[in-house]
Amino acid sequence: MEQVERQETTTRVVNNQTQTQSAFQKKKAIFKMYQVIWYILGIVEALLAFRIILKALAANPASGFVNFIYSVSDLFALPFLGIFGITASQGSVLEWSTFVAMAVYALIAYAIVKLIQLIKPTTPGEVEQGVNQ
Repeated sequence: MEQVERQETTTRVVNNQTQTQSAFQKKKAIFKMYQVIWYILGIVEALLAFRIILKALAANPASGFVNFIYSVSDLFALPFLGIFGITASQGSVLEWSTFVAMAVYALIAYAIVKLIQLIKPTTPGEVEQGVNQ
């Protein structure tokens, strides 16, 4: 009888550890997805910020670096061009729509992260803590 009880206890402990490890691996993968989302957003935001600065300073578009930034950032800025007018003065250009693009991409990244948080696995303790707050 004692042998059977030990075996059942051992089986429960092993099953609980396996479930804990599985939940940890899932949460680790979700955490990595968060990092990837924020990293991609950082790259997009940096490209758009460079675009704003270079256009505001009237950088030479024939320059290799400036041409590269404009070419790559066009992909992200074009859907928003035309929302607002462009302010130009003595070669300096301010694309207000690029600011809108930056805000929209940040909101999209934030919404994706929040959506992932809704579907992530939770433990009973996390549910209890969330309900009590």
